[in-house]
Amino acid sequence: MKKVKILIEGMHCASCASNIERSLKKVSGVKEASVSLMLKKAMVEAEDTVTKEELEKAVARTGYRVTRVE
Repeated sequence: MKKVKILIEGMHCASCASNIERSLKKVSGVKEASVSLMLKKAMVEAEDTVTKEELEKAVARTGYRVTRVE
């Protein structure tokens, strides 16, 4: 298991954060995802096999942009 921090640009309401969180949780191998509107970031707990590209695509599907993955 690994923990990944994703910085996200473009969120402006709680619904935005909720949509991103739901999309991240749909990625195979993601165990937990939590998105903070105030901090403009997502914290994801996932299997080691999950790539940062998969997580970036999940965010992009909701219409937001990833600025950094740590």
